[in-house]
Amino acid sequence: QVQLVESGGGLVQAGGSLRLSCAASGRTFSSYAMGWFRQAPGKEREFVAAIRWSGGSTYYADSVKGRFTISRDKNTVYLQMNGLKPEDTAVYYCAVGRVLTGNPREYDYWGQGTQVTVSS
Repeated sequence: QVQLVESGGGLVQAGGSLRLSCAASGRTFSSYAMGWFRQAPGKEREFVAAIRWSGGSTYYADSVKGRFTISRDKNTVYLQMNGLKPEDTAVYYCAVGRVLTGNPREYDYWGQGTQVTVSS
């Protein structure tokens, strides 16, 4: 059974930084992609960034390019978030999928989410 556990969320002022972690267990992930998504109250789940476990290819949403960096190490995926804005406020989820994509339907397993709040 795949388990994904996110951590690192919190409250930060605009312009600040946070690093989210997603610890994955339950199988070998070398042939998979890991993604970060977010969901703000009243809005649909939105793609943030993804990384192919093997090779490290990355893919970002335009809204976070140049500010967020996704990386992985062993069985943990990280999302370094710099230059945070109030509109980045959301619950952030990590997910495991079979292809490097921003389509949430292509991801099979999801974590429980971690809250990120950016104050102005």
